Amino acid sequence: MAERVLSFEQALAEVLQHARILAAPREQQHLDLLAAHGRVLAAPIATPRDQPPFDRSTRDGYAIRAEDFSAGQSLRLIGAVRAGESWLGPPLAAGQAIEIMTGAPLPTGADAVVMLEHVTVDGETIRLAQPRNIAAGDHIVARGSEAHAGNTVLSAGRRLDAAEIAVAASCGCAQLHVFAQPKVSIIATGDELVELGEHTEPWQIYNSNSYALAALVKQNGAEPHRLSIARDNLNDLRDRLTAARNSDLVLFSGGVSAGKFDLVEQVLNEAGAEFFFTGAKIQPGKPIVFGRLSHGVYFFGLPGNPISTQVCFHLFVAPLLRALSGETEITPRFAEAHLAEPTRANPDLTRFLPAELTSSVDSATIRLIGWQGSGDLAANARANCYCVLPPHTADFAAGETVRVLLR
Repeated sequence: MAERVLSFEQALAEVLQHARILAAPREQQHLDLLAAHGRVLAAPIATPRDQPPFDRSTRDGYAIRAEDFSAGQSLRLIGAVRAGESWLGPPLAAGQAIEIMTGAPLPTGADAVVMLEHVTVDGETIRLAQPRNIAAGDHIVARGSEAHAGNTVLSAGRRLDAAEIAVAASCGCAQLHVFAQPKVSIIATGDELVELGEHTEPWQIYNSNSYALAALVKQNGAEPHRLSIARDNLNDLRDRLTAARNSDLVLFSGGVSAGKFDLVEQVLNEAGAEFFFTGAKIQPGKPIVFGRLSHGVYFFGLPGNPISTQVCFHLFVAPLLRALSGETEITPRFAEAHLAEPTRANPDLTRFLPAELTSSVDSATIRLIGWQGSGDLAANARANCYCVLPPHTADFAAGETVRVLLR
């Protein structure tokens, strides 16, 4: 099997190219609105009526005719209208005003709302507290200005978070069509691994990677299946690969480096797998493997060091998993921030280092977390993102703008 080690950009482009192939229709489900939270919308949602369905006041105040109200001129109050009711009196006439609450429909004849705090009230009359310009449309959201009846307000392929759930509810949708969750098999490999609850010898470690991967799979809207640990022998790995055959995606953790007992690629090769790349010029995570099994299911071989596993998931696995879920926005989530301190980098690799992102109203700053390498889970937990240091540069100054991999 020929080695194919790509730059970060090339490796990501390869994954995204295959992710776009997965845009074919998937199985759909019909779920209650809240049960659909976190899932991917399979059918667009159109509003059945104008949004808003009436001219709506955005302030507590008074509905008026803008041409009537100038400094010193008084208007006569003829009633009030609250949210949830409609003005049933005659249309507003010259010299009149109607008290109105936020969210209430604008009475017929009015064309503006003046804010409560901008007027003085004297019995049944109001006047401006101080000179100001009043224009038609002030503090009003016009009927249909957000969407007209029949307009699509949510497209298929959107993951349903609180904002999307609110839009669906505003359209009266008690149930939604969503894509079925992809099933992901997770295979942790290694003789050194012990399952939780078992006795550990001094040379053994708990199987944390399969739990981290399962959490990340769930976070990305898919269904994780943790298979039992595959020991460092060919038969164990073959058995786990067979058990994962009916999954939508297979994730191996460990066993993909160049060591004597790194056997994952050998087993995959025996099974007729096609390899798209066998490494990426990144740190951590350089030994990552990406390919497709003979029956069309994609796989990733992720390095065994825990932070390598998680970095590779965010960079490469998550985009493919989002595509498998039916999502249209699939690329990794990046932002920008200013380095808090100067730092050195490996100019031969793109580095993704555990970091803490802090922000204020007008700026964002990133500070690297001290760590002991890609096995330091405690440092990774203290971080809330990864600082991206591109290749071909050895030194980065404090205040320099860098990319941030969000997680």
